[in-house]
Amino acid sequence: MTTLKGRLVAAVSAMSLAGAIVAASPAQAQDDPAPAQEDTVLTLLGINDFHGRIDENTVRFAGTIEQLRSEAGDESTLVLSGGDNIGGSLFASSVQQDQPTIDVLNALEMDASAVGNHEFDRGFADLADRVVPASDFPILGANVLREDGSPALDDYEVVEVDGVSVGVVGAVTQETPALVTPTGVEGLEFTDPVEAVNEAVAEMEALPDAPDVIVASYHEGAPDGEASLDEALADSEVFRSMVEDTSAEVDALFMGHTHQQYAYDAARPGGGTRPVVQTGSFGENIGQIQLTVDAESGDVTTHTQSLVPRTETDDAALVEQFPRVEAVQGIVDEALALADEVGREPVGEITGDITTAFAGGSRDDRSAESTLGNLVAQATFTQVSQMPAGADLSVVNPGGLRADLLLEGAGGDGVVTAAEANAVLPFANNLSSVTLTGASLREVFEQQWQRDAEGNVPSRPYLQLGTSDNVRYTFDATREEGDRITSLRVDGEEVDPDQTYRVAVPSFLASGGDNFSAFTEGETVDTGVLDYEAWVDHLGEASPISPDFGRHALEVEGLQESYTAGDEVSFDLPELDLTSLGSPANTSVEVTLVQGDAETPLGEAPVADGAASPTVSLPQGVGGEAVLRVEADPSGTVAELPITIESAAAQATVKALTLPVAVKGLPAVIGVAVKGGEGRPSGTVEAFVGDQRIGRATLRGGLGVLLADTRSLEPGRTAVTLRYGGDDAYGESETSVSLTVLKGLF
Repeated sequence: MTTLKGRLVAAVSAMSLAGAIVAASPAQAQDDPAPAQEDTVLTLLGINDFHGRIDENTVRFAGTIEQLRSEAGDESTLVLSGGDNIGGSLFASSVQQDQPTIDVLNALEMDASAVGNHEFDRGFADLADRVVPASDFPILGANVLREDGSPALDDYEVVEVDGVSVGVVGAVTQETPALVTPTGVEGLEFTDPVEAVNEAVAEMEALPDAPDVIVASYHEGAPDGEASLDEALADSEVFRSMVEDTSAEVDALFMGHTHQQYAYDAARPGGGTRPVVQTGSFGENIGQIQLTVDAESGDVTTHTQSLVPRTETDDAALVEQFPRVEAVQGIVDEALALADEVGREPVGEITGDITTAFAGGSRDDRSAESTLGNLVAQATFTQVSQMPAGADLSVVNPGGLRADLLLEGAGGDGVVTAAEANAVLPFANNLSSVTLTGASLREVFEQQWQRDAEGNVPSRPYLQLGTSDNVRYTFDATREEGDRITSLRVDGEEVDPDQTYRVAVPSFLASGGDNFSAFTEGETVDTGVLDYEAWVDHLGEASPISPDFGRHALEVEGLQESYTAGDEVSFDLPELDLTSLGSPANTSVEVTLVQGDAETPLGEAPVADGAASPTVSLPQGVGGEAVLRVEADPSGTVAELPITIESAAAQATVKALTLPVAVKGLPAVIGVAVKGGEGRPSGTVEAFVGDQRIGRATLRGGLGVLLADTRSLEPGRTAVTLRYGGDDAYGESETSVSLTVLKGLF
């Protein structure tokens, strides 16, 4: 590939030479007018998010490109990528740091690729020093800048295709720093991709020989490929900006990152339309855009866009027909052979499927707890806790889990091979031990409700962390942001905000990846051990491993912090069931009051559609700090809900010691006694006729004498209410007594 400086020199030289020829031969130019040129049809073939898919489909993936190339003609075809060619790869590619994938793309003579966030998985140094030199095509990132503002990667490339110059500009999602290990991109800035593309387009347009056609390749895209264009524009401001704000000089847009499939015909700023395409992922489709370029003006006059599914033609036929496919097959065969040799080694056994969370029949629901996430966290904890760095607990990010452990995948016999284990954790993160205060640890869990560095809610608003087996916590998503974790317990004890805890995490999280910035508040020790190594060790040591369907995190809504003995307690458990494969549907929950060693069963509640709403009554005579233990059957989920119980006052009884008789106008003497178990209540007893207080007595040892004023009473019998006001130990009480009032003598 020629450099930009080389292209400029060549362009200027060509212009000077052309001028000299014209000046020397004016008559010839007039006598022999050039014949009218025909319009050119350019074919752009795009892929995105290939993710090192070196497997049984790779030859057919290559064959699809070659079939389309053959139909359109090599000389008029450009092969482009929207990024994430490597990273998150299958074992056959990842075991060789994705070199087989780079070799496949080189064999297919790819013309240019946008850089994806996964190209940064091993850090920018690896990308710049190994991946870029190994690639026979430019890797473009117009919005990736160094600290001094200089470009970290090429921003565009101009190639000649069938006499037409085509400028290709690439950019990556601005969320990249949160999607890769932050230390790997330290010193880099990821600017607005649309602004960066437009600046690169303006630079190309200013060249002495500006490109006839410009293509933008974005590693960013729409969140829902099934939506209409209007719906997609309304759903995502990022997608809207790419479609509507990208320079009108750009004739076609390839996209990636979101793994969606669409081929839109979108309005071009200033009039007309242009194609917008994303192919899905893993080479399942090839995006085909065809542009008709006017021979005179160099303008694109018409276009078509489509997704072409991967061919089903036999590998042998494709290899025989296409030399590039033959080269690809050789690369794939060699990679698979090496991977098979390394990957066949058994590393552990499972008794059932252990998977990520599922939603709508698809794996990798990162917003939900999973059997696999918790198992990987437990593996990390087990290994790091035995190292000098140590660990009190472990958490893992859901995006790092790229495959599931399946009985079927394990040959049906439950034996997990090295290849299957590696497919779960392909990113080769170093494990770290991060020392955090309890306050910062709680903040880690609060940050599952996502905010990026600028305070914006990213495309995935909630990420559910996997946790080691000694972690249990409850949350209430209806509460205010930052106050949603209602209980966080490690080894059965509530986390102390002032105590320190060592947390075993992949290096991705240790440096604040996935917007978990609270990890950066702690002191980090790099263990020097890869997550995959610890994972494989645990699989071997703990085998055979069964899936654990008990939740570590439980949503609890409506529970108060304190109650009074005897109170009725009601709360909601909206999501008791896991969604990992094989997860049982819970049928009941049992609630138990726990105080020290004392346990009091309070009752059960049914579960319907994974939700329950228990209502139980607290016993009389209890008080202080307590726990409501909730146990779900049959999943085995156990959660401890801390509450405070205020002691209810003991019951007291009040009675008159005599049947009072008095002469009107003279005080009625009423002896009163208040009893409360074995105690002697203190306080006062008051006498009322209706709402009128007629007397008051102070108790001594539970006894008192009350002098009731009879002046306002009519002769005869009158009902008098004796009311005890209670004290620190006893509650209020009252009784009624009949007072006989006699006529006075005067």
